[in-house]
Amino acid sequence: MLKNHIKSALRNLQRYQYVSLINILGLTVGITCCLLILAFVLDELNYDRFHKNAQNIYRVERTFLNPDNKTISLELGAVAPPFAQLLQNDFKEIKSITSILPGGEATLQYNNKIFNERDFYFTDENLFNVFDVTLLKGNPLTALKEPYSIMLTEESAKKYFGDTDPINKLIKLNQQFTCKVTGVYQALPSNSHWHPELMMSFSTLRDSSIYGAEQLRTNWGNNSFYDYILLPENYNPKNLEAQFPAFIDRHVPDDANKASKWTSISLKKLTDIHLRSHKDSELEENGDIKRVYVFSIIGLLILIIACINYMNLATARSSLRAKEIGVRKVAGASKSELVAQFLSESVLICCFATLLSCVLTWLVLPWLNGIAGKSLTINNLLQAKIILPAIILPFIIGILSGIYPALFLSSFKPVKVLKGLIKTGERTLSMRKVLVVFQFAVSIILIISTVIVFQQLSYIQNKSLGFEKDRVLVISENAGLNNSYQSFKNDLLSNTAIKNVARSSRIPSGRLLDANGSQISNGNTLAPTKADIKYVTADEDFIPAYSVKIKAGRNFKGTDGSDTSSFILNESAVRALGLPSNESAIGKQFKYGDRTGQITGVINDFNFESLHQRILPLVLLNSRVRNDYNRISVKITGDPQTAISHIQNTWKKHLPEVPFEYNFLDDRFSDLYKSEKQQQTIFSLFACIAILIACLGLFGLSAFTITQRIKEIGIRKVLGASVVGIVQLLSIDFLLLVGIAALIAFPITWYAMKNWLSDFAYRIDIAWWVFLAASAIALIIAFATISFQAVKAAIANPVKSLRTE
Repeated sequence: MLKNHIKSALRNLQRYQYVSLINILGLTVGITCCLLILAFVLDELNYDRFHKNAQNIYRVERTFLNPDNKTISLELGAVAPPFAQLLQNDFKEIKSITSILPGGEATLQYNNKIFNERDFYFTDENLFNVFDVTLLKGNPLTALKEPYSIMLTEESAKKYFGDTDPINKLIKLNQQFTCKVTGVYQALPSNSHWHPELMMSFSTLRDSSIYGAEQLRTNWGNNSFYDYILLPENYNPKNLEAQFPAFIDRHVPDDANKASKWTSISLKKLTDIHLRSHKDSELEENGDIKRVYVFSIIGLLILIIACINYMNLATARSSLRAKEIGVRKVAGASKSELVAQFLSESVLICCFATLLSCVLTWLVLPWLNGIAGKSLTINNLLQAKIILPAIILPFIIGILSGIYPALFLSSFKPVKVLKGLIKTGERTLSMRKVLVVFQFAVSIILIISTVIVFQQLSYIQNKSLGFEKDRVLVISENAGLNNSYQSFKNDLLSNTAIKNVARSSRIPSGRLLDANGSQISNGNTLAPTKADIKYVTADEDFIPAYSVKIKAGRNFKGTDGSDTSSFILNESAVRALGLPSNESAIGKQFKYGDRTGQITGVINDFNFESLHQRILPLVLLNSRVRNDYNRISVKITGDPQTAISHIQNTWKKHLPEVPFEYNFLDDRFSDLYKSEKQQQTIFSLFACIAILIACLGLFGLSAFTITQRIKEIGIRKVLGASVVGIVQLLSIDFLLLVGIAALIAFPITWYAMKNWLSDFAYRIDIAWWVFLAASAIALIIAFATISFQAVKAAIANPVKSLRTE
């Protein structure tokens, strides 16, 4: 019997090729979308789970409160250097702890091979006790023990040493330090929350001029160290966190109050970092669990729409198979046999669709990698927990999408069928209408979401930021310019294509993380303020280079960065200090951190960070200490290529052994919204797919209804009805369904997009016309779909439809 069902199913697929093709196409697209999203979701959920102790590894994080001791000032994924040793000493339940310090950019040289490396980290010898880092060459017990020991990934080792064994080879770091290669390790997988290309021994820091052993023990302000602890199996981290306030009070210096009143530490599970951690400082950009939920829902909805499409098309062609069903029943076929027959066809179609979708998924994965910034392969789906459901999937989808048509078709009465008296009840028709409404509601939700995401992206890309970000080229500061920066700057300015050259500790598009306490004159004394003011160290060229406006007072004096007693505030800082106006701030005695001087200038508020964050109170400090400067900003006025060539030649003149690398500030700002651009692309694609599949379903329902009313249409034509009138009559009911779908979609979309926009400090207002436009698009597409069938029925010869068989 099974063989007979399959044979009959194949014959019917061949007989009704057009409908079968549409069915297979709809299901193929739906399953492909599901598989692509599944690959993305699985990759996101599996971040850092390759470590064998992943469930017991936690990152130590630190939070700072504002001077009011209530609101949060800063949330960091890193802590100060003394924490690691103190935690290990105080809490015996900690099995091991390892510290990681991002080293910024570094230049490595071996013989004539010189490269700039960005993913450079200091790590200690406990790294191998906490993380699973596969050491291909070297000894894990000693590789990170001695100062100036360095480990490279296998790829980096080949880049510098080729096929030669790199162990114990000497390599130069930043043209200053000679380091010994002590290990080669396998690069961490793509689904890791950090990807070090080279790791230097933590003990090197104890010999450095920046840190030193004393700084590592006593510096509580430099929160740049990422500490990871390994806890025992099944240990509840809440028990450890409960002891942290007392730990803070024991060790963190505070003359006036308990330190736990203004700072705290907590634990974040390693496997939660990528999707559930969005601190002000992260080793790399993280994902978002909300995005995983949204994409999962979209994938499921697309698959449901595809199944609904199949159900509508299957019932729409019921009239074509009515006599077949009648004959089978007269010949003795039972209802269960007919149901089995139709389910066999449904499962067969789903099998074809699943096979095609696997091939299509493999072909489309590179595209998904391109827009999502992933390195997904088909291997991401070749897992036992995926393959087994994939094998069962055609049967599940086939049965779920085919059970309604099977029961519907098998319920036909043979006498009525053979007499041509096929009618469906209101309940059956209503069911199909509900399905079409659902399809178009999903489609309209995706269309509106796409438009709103596009509008927000356009807004943040075109909004005035309060400074000029265009034509600003950014270079990383190099220690080699320590004593020759002024000469380097003068050489750059000798070309008319260069307008300004500025130095600063941070540049716009970065995060404002640095802050100190402040005091302002109150009569003859300095009184502490409750203002949370961030700072950026900048020279006198920073303000003109970025065309920031001076609202009151003046810029820094001189051209050598010696105006160290001047403070320049932005307008938000003036308001945070409670001053009545910008002018009233000028000349005020001001203390920031350990520096005392006067407020000499007030600049306009500008968006230093992305538009996800509000403008923060900011003070600019002038300093001659080289370590305060990390970036060089070059304002270009002439031909960009001429300017870049001149900058490169000047760089080579002053730093011949350091590769020249740069980027443009507007590109950096564009990268801040990469996630939103990905969402826009994916929403656009899935909106088109949802509309396509929904139209196929509408096509099926209109075909079904028009078939039911074919004699009515013939009579109307004989009585003089026009083609336009008949098309209008047949279309109005379906367009009403789309209208109902729009009414359902409006509140759902408004709520969802309002929540999405809440992540932006600066955002658009959701416009009413977007909802009407999306509805109009859906109506036009639906009408075009329906009119194909309606016009065909309206221009048909009424004699054929009215002829008695």
